[in-house]
Amino acid sequence: DETFSLAQYQELAYKTIKDIHQRHKLPLLVGGSGLYIWAVLEGWRIPPVPPDPEFRRSLEEKAIGAGPDELYQELIKIDPAKAEKIDPRNVRRVIRALEVHRTIRASFSNLQDKEAPSFNTLIIGLTADRAELYRRIDLRIDKMIEQGLVTEVEKLVNMGYDFNLPAMSSIGYKQIGQFLNGELTLANAMQQIKFETHRFVRHQYTWFQLKDDRIKWFIT
Repeated sequence: DETFSLAQYQELAYKTIKDIHQRHKLPLLVGGSGLYIWAVLEGWRIPPVPPDPEFRRSLEEKAIGAGPDELYQELIKIDPAKAEKIDPRNVRRVIRALEVHRTIRASFSNLQDKEAPSFNTLIIGLTADRAELYRRIDLRIDKMIEQGLVTEVEKLVNMGYDFNLPAMSSIGYKQIGQFLNGELTLANAMQQIKFETHRFVRHQYTWFQLKDDRIKWFIT
């Protein structure tokens, strides 16, 4: 139920990497979201713009009323480079980019200068045939349901966690929440989880491109 920003993640990652190096060990950064991985590996200078709850709330209401694409089109007008890197359905990230622009009157992408970190990196990417990848994803989601994802979400709800929280609105939790609220059948919820995960995978390939010669790719 706590917010955890990109800047906080980057700072904690650098501290952890330094600590591991000082113990003469090899740190492994495994993931995940391209935004967070590259912020660490490329040394992004993240804009020091604090959250504005009122501004965010007004944009969230606009997204509900007019649809997420309305906000995304606003972002395209002021920062097309940043918009290209954001999933149009990821309302929180679209709002954050608009928030930064509103505060500093500059585009998020222009503010993200880079300062290479002091450590060397070996970047390894794992990939597979797209159809095979989707098949593995679908099997994993089936297994998550079998192992009690519905019960897990029910427990979190009973503990007072709200579906407006970032973690509770992530893929899987969101759809199971819709099932618990009677908005979807369990079969439809599972179908939506698979669909959204497939879409997420496609989006991640914009961050981790096969032609990026910094990445050593392996077929799994």
